[in-house]
Amino acid sequence: MVAAQILIVDDKSSFRFLLEGYLREAGYATVCAASGAEALETLERCAIDLILSDLVMPEMDGVTLLAEVHRRFPSLPFVVITAHGSVESAVAAIKQGADNYLLKPLHREELLLTISRSLEGARLRQRCDQMEGLLNERFSFENIKSVSPAMGTVLTAARQVAAFAGTTVAIYGESGAGKEVLARAIHAASGCSPTAFVPVNCAAIPETLLESELFGHVKGAFTGADGNREGKCRRAQGGTLFLDEIGDMPLPLQAKLLRVLEEKVFESLGSDVPQAADFRIIVATHRGLKELSEQGLFRTDLFYRLNVFPLAIPPLRARKEDIPHLADHFLDIFRQHQGKMQPGLSQAALASLIAHDWPGNVRELRNCLEYATIITNGELIQPEHLRLLVPVSSPQAAVPAAITLHFTFTPEEFCLEQVVARLKDWAMQQSGNNKSAAARLLKTTRKLFY
Repeated sequence: MVAAQILIVDDKSSFRFLLEGYLREAGYATVCAASGAEALETLERCAIDLILSDLVMPEMDGVTLLAEVHRRFPSLPFVVITAHGSVESAVAAIKQGADNYLLKPLHREELLLTISRSLEGARLRQRCDQMEGLLNERFSFENIKSVSPAMGTVLTAARQVAAFAGTTVAIYGESGAGKEVLARAIHAASGCSPTAFVPVNCAAIPETLLESELFGHVKGAFTGADGNREGKCRRAQGGTLFLDEIGDMPLPLQAKLLRVLEEKVFESLGSDVPQAADFRIIVATHRGLKELSEQGLFRTDLFYRLNVFPLAIPPLRARKEDIPHLADHFLDIFRQHQGKMQPGLSQAALASLIAHDWPGNVRELRNCLEYATIITNGELIQPEHLRLLVPVSSPQAAVPAAITLHFTFTPEEFCLEQVVARLKDWAMQQSGNNKSAAARLLKTTRKLFY
């Protein structure tokens, strides 16, 4: 492993000699400079991993050197050295970007520990930057493969809204169409850290837990709350809160989300201390929020507050020209992950993909190709390798032109509960005992039908 090279900057030769001895004895490579100007010249011709500089020097002091170094080399770690009487100057240097400071007279062990920690901190920051770069690249708009004019319109609008971090976005589309992929691309293009994208699936979390999941809670807020919990809103600060399947959010919680949007604050369960809501909200749903609001299942005021910038992703069957490009993209990913050669698709297999209806959209296409790459052994993917699921049509209740109901009750039986029960029985008979179809017939949700 190549030893880290440290630039020692001090106008006193005896002190430079002392530091150089300590560092070389510890295995570091060193370069010395007698002034700030000489240090800047050295940086232009040498690869330096860390700067160790005195604060008090003629012509250019350590703080001025620090500012110039960070202008030219923003990620280069910088440690300042100062006398005991100038601790305030060292603290000021820390505020301006120095990694650490040392007090004279120096102790060898403290010097080496500070150098080691500063170098490790720089390595961690570099790795974090690399990971964030890879994540941004993975979730960028460039990774959304499409030549479809309809999808192109959506992507153009999404790129435009990405620059406005305060604007709420509502993404509509069928399951598997890529709503979260588009939300992540908007987040990445806004310049936020990839780790500040916080997804919440409103349909997957029980109603009793969703409020705590979103806003967090304090100790004792409810039975079982043995400590404080940070909610997703807190984690999304400075980034994006992505609320998937927003149509399934319970009505009481919708009122609290409306406050977040209107007042930009939220409160943890059991606390009355407001916290700033410094994040963008992107919502997604496969259902029509306007229709839900007309049925009384979604707050109308929240619908209009969320629907500031709507984006509707067309289903894959409506943009089949994208299938060859998506297939190539997924096959490239599988080659990397599986570590095996994969020549690609045969023309017959591609024709089968294009002919398929894709009820599961892009997610179904990806799963189909992943299965095919696993079961093939170096040959072209053929139609028989494709696991194309035939969609099972759900029973639909026949709706006549006019609906006439004949329910007979005794005076003792007649009540709202019995009327609702008879209506449900009728809907189940009409739909062949299929609850989803019965719910659609009554123009309500399956959840409410239960």
